[in-house]
Amino acid sequence: MDIRFLGHAAFELTHDGTTVLVDPFLTGNPKAAVGADEVSADVILLTHGHADHIGDTVAIAKRTGAAAVAIVELANELSEEGLQNVSDPNLGGTVRFDWGWVKLVPAWHTSTTPKGTVNTPAGLIISIGEKTIYHLGDTALFSDLALVAKRGDPIDVALMCIGGHYTMDRLDAVEAANLISAREVIPCHYDTFPPIETDAQAFKADVEAATSSKVVVLQPGETHSP
Repeated sequence: MDIRFLGHAAFELTHDGTTVLVDPFLTGNPKAAVGADEVSADVILLTHGHADHIGDTVAIAKRTGAAAVAIVELANELSEEGLQNVSDPNLGGTVRFDWGWVKLVPAWHTSTTPKGTVNTPAGLIISIGEKTIYHLGDTALFSDLALVAKRGDPIDVALMCIGGHYTMDRLDAVEAANLISAREVIPCHYDTFPPIETDAQAFKADVEAATSSKVVVLQPGETHSP
């Protein structure tokens, strides 16, 4: 199973011919590794509806025929935009596919789409290629992150926001890494814009000094195989 960082909070997960996109904000993303018309997708997963996460979901899904998964209010908006294959779980809900599954878990943040739909943010637990991936979304630090690590399979890779200002910063993210106890952590949601610039290498050093997790810092376009 390969994890490709597409920039900001966008990732491409691939395994055995299946491509899963998470938060495909590519158009207007100064750190985007690819254009929206260059990616393929079987499924698109969304943490929430802010413009820098919903991104190019509608255009990519219409072009590729990809299914989409988002919390119910956001899913309803996607259906109204003409997407045909949309799943609408709420927090705690799991959607299953032939390649694995995705479960929505709490994230402390806010969210309103560019069209004005208010929706509750989520984190995503993704099972693909016999690996368990946790995309934290745009969360702040909160203690119930520890529950994720205690429910079900251990987390192989946490995709973790560290930029601060709109999410937790790299210092809070060290404690988040401690709570989650993932085997590996890949930082995201930093350096895209000036308010969220931070030091990813300092985050790596702090996490590896304080926890048993290994931090893998990816540049946009780089791929990691956990």
